[in-house]
Amino acid sequence: MLVKIKIFIEIPLSELLLYQQLEIDVMPKIHFEKIVKAERNKVFDITTNYEQFQKSMPKYFPSIRIRSTRGNIAVIEEHLRISGREFVMMTKHVTQHPETHEIFVIGGDAKGSHIIERYESVNGGTKITVDADLKLTGVLKIAALFGKDKIKKGFVKIIDEFAKIAEN
Repeated sequence: MLVKIKIFIEIPLSELLLYQQLEIDVMPKIHFEKIVKAERNKVFDITTNYEQFQKSMPKYFPSIRIRSTRGNIAVIEEHLRISGREFVMMTKHVTQHPETHEIFVIGGDAKGSHIIERYESVNGGTKITVDADLKLTGVLKIAALFGKDKIKKGFVKIIDEFAKIAEN
């Protein structure tokens, strides 16, 4: 059973600018690292093979549609499930093989978000560093305010799944 709750907040006009600044500051910024026991090129190729996301990880990517590719840039319409939420987005992926993979959300639920994945060869494998600056709106913004750790755990789970694929 779903219950709808409306919340009304009265804010004096003089404090509105302060409130707007607080809204900007609550946007989730995520940082984490993962060591994968596989060679850097292999890890990079798996994590940037968009065509296979829906087949290899349907739990997280129920729909992927590549709209265009040109050189190292791809524009993709994607549905991404993270922490029980589904994000519908248009994304621009820019790769610098095998060092970086940048994702710019150019439309949809998280428009304005920017994610950078860095791949570094280390003894025994590859270190992936993920930095995400998420811009969420509406209900997703409120969910992020109370569930930043859930969002981060969702991103970590996806990278863990990529790691399992690369290590096999």
